[in-house]
Amino acid sequence: MVKFDNVSKTYPDGTQAVKNLSFEIKKGEIVVLIGPSGCGKTTTMKMINRLIPHTEGTITIDGRDISKEDPVALRRNIGYVIQQIGLFPHYTVEENIALIPTLKGWSREKKRQRVEELLNMIGLDPVQFAKRYPKELSGGQQQRVGVARALATDPEIVLMDEPFGALDPITREQLQDELLSLQRKMHKTIVFVTHDMDEALKMGDRIAVMKDGSLLQFDTPDRLLKEPAHGFVEQFIGKKRIYQNPAYIPVTDVMRDNPATVLSTRSPARALTVMRQRRADTLLVTDENGRLTGIVSAYDLQARMEEIETVAEITVPAEPVLDLSATAKDALIAIDQAKFGIVPVVGAEGRVAGVVTKGSLLTMFSRLWVQNGQNGGDTPS
Repeated sequence: MVKFDNVSKTYPDGTQAVKNLSFEIKKGEIVVLIGPSGCGKTTTMKMINRLIPHTEGTITIDGRDISKEDPVALRRNIGYVIQQIGLFPHYTVEENIALIPTLKGWSREKKRQRVEELLNMIGLDPVQFAKRYPKELSGGQQQRVGVARALATDPEIVLMDEPFGALDPITREQLQDELLSLQRKMHKTIVFVTHDMDEALKMGDRIAVMKDGSLLQFDTPDRLLKEPAHGFVEQFIGKKRIYQNPAYIPVTDVMRDNPATVLSTRSPARALTVMRQRRADTLLVTDENGRLTGIVSAYDLQARMEEIETVAEITVPAEPVLDLSATAKDALIAIDQAKFGIVPVVGAEGRVAGVVTKGSLLTMFSRLWVQNGQNGGDTPS
């Protein structure tokens, strides 16, 4: 979608803001540019819509060299959201959102319909908000309008320059979630600049870590956390971040393999024998192909042993259930909802892969705390 090929930016005084950048942004992904102040992240983003012209190399969009495109036309086809929002104070919300459609010559009715559609999309009632002025909105509402304006002409590419940086933490998190929800519906190609690593890890499909105008690593959040390619990347991410953010720990790191299971056709006596052997008070129940069918407790087996012939007769649904793509954060949420204090993890076709317990969660996080403490971090009190 967007490709940088040996791109540099050198100012007339000789300052090189960006050095030999080569990377590609795929269609429909969120790429986050992050690094310390002066690293070149905002310059890199602004070169995409030629707000800052590059001096060497080539930037292409869908194979077209942007240096050969009309810059005004280019910008009108790329959405742009900035931290200061940039709404015109003398324009109503409706007029702000319709700015680019107006410049493109859209009809009044088409603009009205698009404004109404976008206001509904960002959770602002058109009847209530369309005729208001920016000063009559909260900061979060203004930022929502800024996002709507960037989406007005349905551009394929949206540039976002620290869009939530000036908001309070609660509003910021809400807008992050809303943007991710919108992205699941719209599949835009988004280039997102931030100085906040937690925000980068949450928002980015891939993250570009920059320093002194150079690209140090361009990778998925998971690989950045587990395999930092440079000492600065590891330092910038923070060694403690992975255990502080269970959303980035795969469930396979907190589950126990080979959980206690029993076939649904087994007798209650056989099931109780398995429980004694495995020192378990619950069993996952499976069919002959290893697919999870439910769960049974020792209490139910003993209480109804004389009434039933097979385990299937007293098996109850195993809820909740996680799949192998889940994270430790998912497991932490699920464990509180688990009737028997265990959460099954299933793989292909619902086959049992493991189980998460409160003990396995505590073991994993204790190990991470100890490792971090040995590396000079703080251990929990």
